[in-house]
Amino acid sequence: MTTPVDTLTIDVQTHADGRARLAPQGELVRGCADALAGALAELPPGVRRVDLDMAGVTFMDTAGLEFLDTLDEHGRRHLVQVSATGWTGQPLRILELAGLDTTDPLRPAREGRKPTGSAPRGGSAVAVERTERLSQLQQEVDQLRTAIVSRPVIDQARGVLMAAHGCTPQQAWDILREASQRSNTKLRTVAAAVTAGAQPGGPAPPEEIRLALRTAVARTAGGPAARATTR
Repeated sequence: MTTPVDTLTIDVQTHADGRARLAPQGELVRGCADALAGALAELPPGVRRVDLDMAGVTFMDTAGLEFLDTLDEHGRRHLVQVSATGWTGQPLRILELAGLDTTDPLRPAREGRKPTGSAPRGGSAVAVERTERLSQLQQEVDQLRTAIVSRPVIDQARGVLMAAHGCTPQQAWDILREASQRSNTKLRTVAAAVTAGAQPGGPAPPEEIRLALRTAVARTAGGPAARATTR
């Protein structure tokens, strides 16, 4: 069974021993928690453990933390074990910034770790962690919100980089972010320069962006850097 919502799908597999494996694919953005709640609600009676394989998640903003809260709440409400493992790329970075366990961010809730600070009565351990580290996340969240607003041009630029350098979607995203940081240029501006440069007769990116792209491609994709988008 697969539950689709916009840029997220959740493949659900259940086993005779009472385990359920959920494999989200795509992006944890607005609506992802509702998608997970729907998938969890459709699990058959007798499920005693729910494991999420997060390897297929390529992007995550703060909605991803709501996604984790939904899983944690399901585990406490139905008295089942839950886990969320296999994190990679940008979502892994968000967990690091939030101070959560990057192997399984729900581990503190299961092991009964007492959080420091205060939180509303009945709040989950994940919610407490999120509240305590909100100030640390703010800068990253602002960048992510900008990226979401700019997603069409960024997605186009990712496609250009994937075609030009044979890289994965995640690698293309990493290239754009690194080039943005190295050139001290907004991510949307870098993406627009890449997209414009890929058009027939289109202008080459400005020198600082071109050099930053070349370095990022060499570091991330591991291939020749001097191609159409970076020449």
